[in-house]
This record gives sequence, C-alpha cells and structure tokens, in this order.
Amino acid sequence: MDEIVLISYFLSLLVLFVFGSHGFIMVYYYNKYRNVKRNNPKSDFKPESTVTIQLPLYNEQYVVERLIDSVCEIEYPKDKLEIQVLDDSTDETVDIVAKKVAEKQALGYDIAHVRRSSREGFKAGALKEGLKTAKGEFVAIFDADFVPEKDFLYKTLPHFADDNIGMVQTRWEHLNGDYSILTKAQALALDAHFVIEQNVRNKAGFFINFNGTGGVWRKSCIYDAGNWHADTLAEDLDLSYRAQLNGWRFVFLKDSISPAELPSEINALKAQQFRWTKGHIETAKKLLPLVWKAKIPFRIKVQATFHLSINFVFPFTLLAAIMNVPLVFVKNSGAHEIYFAILSTFVLAFIGSFIFYLTSQKDIRPDWRKKIVLFPLFMAGSMGLAVNNSRAVIEGLLGRRSEFVRTPKFNKIDKTDQIKANKYISRKLEPGVIVELVMAVYCFVGVLSSIYFLEIATLPFQLLFFLGFAFMSGSSIRHAYSKK
Repeated sequence: MDEIVLISYFLSLLVLFVFGSHGFIMVYYYNKYRNVKRNNPKSDFKPESTVTIQLPLYNEQYVVERLIDSVCEIEYPKDKLEIQVLDDSTDETVDIVAKKVAEKQALGYDIAHVRRSSREGFKAGALKEGLKTAKGEFVAIFDADFVPEKDFLYKTLPHFADDNIGMVQTRWEHLNGDYSILTKAQALALDAHFVIEQNVRNKAGFFINFNGTGGVWRKSCIYDAGNWHADTLAEDLDLSYRAQLNGWRFVFLKDSISPAELPSEINALKAQQFRWTKGHIETAKKLLPLVWKAKIPFRIKVQATFHLSINFVFPFTLLAAIMNVPLVFVKNSGAHEIYFAILSTFVLAFIGSFIFYLTSQKDIRPDWRKKIVLFPLFMAGSMGLAVNNSRAVIEGLLGRRSEFVRTPKFNKIDKTDQIKANKYISRKLEPGVIVELVMAVYCFVGVLSSIYFLEIATLPFQLLFFLGFAFMSGSSIRHAYSKK
C-alpha cells in the first residue's frame, strides 16, 4: 500500500513540477525580450479598409445594450464599418437587440441583427454564418461582456500593413477586477496569461492564440486556415493554430486593452473553466500531431505542446490532493527518507509559479504588492477547481461531445451591485459539488494529521487543498439554495 501511495504521489508531483517549472522558462524569455520593441506601423494610418465587427450573442439581456453602444462608439468612418449582431438568443435578448439595432440604424450605422434557425455549431457556427455576408476585409470580434475602447481599430489595424499578419490580439482588462475575491483571483490569472504567455510567446516567435474576443482577423486568413470549426469547444484556439501552421503570423498588443467583465459568481466561473479546459484538450488531440509533423523549428513545437497540454495539470492536482493525506502517515512510519528528500525539491515548481505571476503583476500594476498577496488564495482556488476541470480533461480525452455553455454575464461592476436577481444564475447542484465537499472534508483530515504529526512542511499545502475545495463546494451550495 505504501508503494502505491508513494508512486502515485511522485507521479503527480513530477507532472506538476514539469509544468510549474515552465514558469521559469517563460520568465527567462520575458527578461530576454522585455526591451525588444515591436516594429510599430506608421502613425499616419488612414482608415481605407472596410471592417466588420461581429458580436456573437446567446441570451445576454443584461449586457447587450452596453456592448452595442460601446461598439458604435468605436472611432472609424461609418461608411467603412459594418456591425453584425449574431444573435442566437432564445429569451428577451432578441427584442432588446432588435430595438437597439433599429435605434442605431436610424443614426446611420450599418448594423444588422443576424438570426439563425438553429444554434448549430454554437459560437463557431454563428461566426461562420456571419462571415458569409461580411463586407469587411478585416473582422473584429467582441463577446457580450466586453466594452471596447474607442481607438481599438486605430491601434490594431495598422499592424495589418504587413500582408503576413493574420490576426491582432489585444490584452483583456477587467471592469470588475476588484469586485470580490473571486474576480481578483481571476484577474491575477488572466494578467499572467496575457502579460507573460501571450506577450512573451509572440515576441519569441512561438505560437499564440486568438482569445475569442478583443481581436481582429484578416478575413482571408480565416478562410485560408479552413474557417471556423465547431468540433472543439475552443474554436478560437483551434483556428489560431491552423492559421499559424499555414504560415500566418499573429501580433499581440500588451499595451492595447479591451475591458471586459469577469464572472462574479462561482457557477459562472466553473462553466467557463470547464469549457476552456475541455476545449484545450480537444484542440490538443486534434492539432498536436499536426504540430509535430509540421516543418517548423523544434523549439516552437515544444512550446506549442506546453501551451496546448497545460490543462493536464488538473487530474494530477486532484491525484496529489488524494495522496497527500495517506502520505503523512507513510512518512511517519519512519521509512523512505531518501524518497521524501527528493520530494522536497519539487517545491521549486511552486516557486516558479509564484515568480511567473509576480512578474506579470509588476509589469502592469502599480499596486502589484497588493495584488500578489492574493497568490495563495489564487493557488487554493486553482486546486479547488481540480474536480471540475479534471472532468473536463477526461471528457475531452474520451471525445465526449457537450454543449457550448456560455458564461453568464451580470453587468455588475461596483462592489455594492448584487447578482442574486440575475436569471442566468445556475441553481442546479452538480454532482461534482458533492465530490468537492467530500474532498474538503478529506483534506481537512490531512490538515489535522499534519498538525498531529507536526509535519509543518506539508501543512501549507494541506490547507490550500482544504480551502480550495471548501470554497468551491461551499460557494456552489450557497448559490444553489439562495433565494432568487
């Protein structure tokens, strides 16, 4: 029994060590390229090309007016700007959009309310359908929770002066980043993704991805790469890799932002994380063989593999949580001293992750000291998502298809705003919540065991696992049984 525990725990930590230590590599590239200036296009840009802005929607009654208003305020000649509201809604959103579109049409905007007979293909299907009639040479995309800056097109379009550029992505900023602990932790994670992963990979010549929103595509690039596919839940990542494998280059603009609203309710976050995780796994299965067959540098293949397979950490995080408790008893049996000495080196992965997130905060946040103190809570939350996201990984590997469950939007920015009355809040108690609750109790036993045996080194991780699973399960239960 001891051998099973030791081998399982070693395997889980080895995987987590590999991915966690990759943070050192990304920080290395960050420092290597931090002073490299992008060849910015000429400042005398003239808006000569027609642009289509696509707004894919599905039941977004709380934010759709804000979205359309902000998009219509984007600075660009009206005669060269087309707006497609790709509305797959089945509720009051349809009437709200119709009224708002009519209002904007009366003001002279070329804006259309595009409806389909079915939701086939989900977001990918809607984008593909809109592309059939899109007038623009370039296509910008914004999800319902975004509020684009007025100069968005003037900051992105000049980069297409290079005919090899297929897509330009801006950095997400957070409208409600300080709304709650939940949104603060998400902001920390997304900042690291954009400031380090997207920024560094782009500068180093590695593949990056369109983030599904807040970016502009060259329409010919979309067609050349095979158009939007609906066979994964990450249609943005899928198209991005197919385009880059075809030789198109992308541009990431760290200093150009697209503000958006973060999920402020736990079930909304879980739905988003499940879709992102499963979509990543589906895309990895689909495209990693093509990446390794492609005639591209070996270093790009390696980084693409890390990029596409990062979500494999979740099943091994769950395995580590399960093995953490019996490990305390095994260690106090007095054997395997060498094994535990080797295990102690795996703490380097935790340090690598910390430096990774610290670097991103120092780059863009003047108050980075206040932000980075949330790192332990962010880690606990990531651990707590292990049950939810492990299921996504397994379903992705097994090829089990599922519906594109969009992330509910709330239009709640101020800390005093309440979200209880939002009809999109899921009151359903998923089976995974029970597993999270059991894991919280189980990990609390680990906390007590570590205290009893004075295992001070393991106590912080036992606490993080307990807090993560307790928060996820407790928040889900509270939302499920709270009054509307």
